[in-house]
This record gives sequence, C-alpha cells and structure tokens, in this order.
Amino acid sequence: MILHGLFGMGRNWATIAKALSETYRVLTLDLRNHGASPWDDVMDYPLMAGDVAKLIETQFAGPVAVIGHSMGGKAAMALACERPSLVERLCVVDIAPVSYDHSFDAHLNAMVNMNTKALTRRTDAEAIIAKAIDDHPTAQFLSRNLKRADDGHGLEWQINIAAIAANIDDIINFPTFQANHAYEAPTLFLLGGTSNYVQSSHMGEIERLFPNSKTEVIPGAGHWLQAEKPAEVTAALCTFLEV
Repeated sequence: MILHGLFGMGRNWATIAKALSETYRVLTLDLRNHGASPWDDVMDYPLMAGDVAKLIETQFAGPVAVIGHSMGGKAAMALACERPSLVERLCVVDIAPVSYDHSFDAHLNAMVNMNTKALTRRTDAEAIIAKAIDDHPTAQFLSRNLKRADDGHGLEWQINIAAIAANIDDIINFPTFQANHAYEAPTLFLLGGTSNYVQSSHMGEIERLFPNSKTEVIPGAGHWLQAEKPAEVTAALCTFLEV
C-alpha cells in the first residue's frame, strides 16, 4: 500500500507501483481531500491513519507493507504506531516523525486565489503558480491537480484546497506518541541524498519510535525520490520487501 505526499495522488507512484506489481498486489491510495477520494473539512494524521486502517481491514485478510512519502509517510507512521497489527513492515520516504516549520502559504494562496474557470490549459496555471512561488517544477506538480470542470467551463481543482489550507498546521506537525506506541517491526527510512527533510537531529526520535529501523540514502535524489530516481527507489523497496 502506497501513500502519496501533500498535493499529490496515488498515480504519482504509478511507475514504481507497476514495477512492484510484478511480485506484489499493490494499492496506491488517494488520501482524504486528494485525488478521487472524498473531501472532508478536517484533516490530521489520526484521521488519515484511520482511513487507511479501515481500507486495510476491508480489503486485506492480514497486515500489509505500507510505503508512505512525505505527508503519506507521516500518515503511515501514525498508522504503524496506532495500529501496528495492520502494518507488516513500513517504509517511510524522506520524512521524519517530527513537526516541521515549512510554510506552504505561497503555494496555497496561489491555488486558492486562482480563477480556474478562466483557464483552459494546465500550462496557464503552471505559469501563475510559478510566478507566485518562483519554482516551476513544483508549479508543474501542483497543476496536475487540475481537471476539466464538470460544467465544461474552464478547469477545477481535484484537491480540497480550502480544507488543506485550514488544516495545514496539523499536516506540517506530527502527533506525539509515547514509548509504548513504538513500532517494533522492520522499518526503512528511504532518504534523498540532496534533501534536507530528514536531519541528524531527527534520528533520536526515529530510533525511539522505530527501534527496528534502518536508513538508506538515494544519491542525487531530492525530496521527490519517486519521480527523480524511480529505478533506484524500486530497487531499494524490492530489497526491503524481500527480507
């Protein structure tokens, strides 16, 4: 089971999911307020972990391996700490079980204030977002959440921008888990070599909550490992899942 990051969707992992599906049954999820999943006004890690737990309980006969990137990695860690019997093993991609001070205000403001009904092409949205955040690759990534409007007039967001903006503090933060909620099963922290999301100061909390964990770095990859180094990520996942 693969959980995407903030502003993403399950299909962002399609290449890796297809490679893994040669050996495993693979589900790529759209987390709440993302992709094709239902919208809700409230969005935090206990709720997202609960959504995933319910799906595991209804779709699988036993525990599953869970892979989560960024926000999805936090949801996966929350699930493993709260419901360890559902998680056979865990892979966390480029995120730590800590609260961050990242700001997504510019991203959200650009998306909320965009007149999508006046647009006919995603590239127009890319240009607007890129001007606001001065980052064209990220603008291109964000614009993938636009689709043709159901009424046929312009474009509309597939993600619930309003709910994400309202809950962004909970998304940036991470719940506090006591020692009796440590996840004891095998865990892999897969990191981008040029990413700064997981730092040496985070290792104490990683070891406290995930005592049976190891860390592997993908050289030359940033935060979006799955897009930048899909072959290397797939190889690392296959090795971890086979053990």
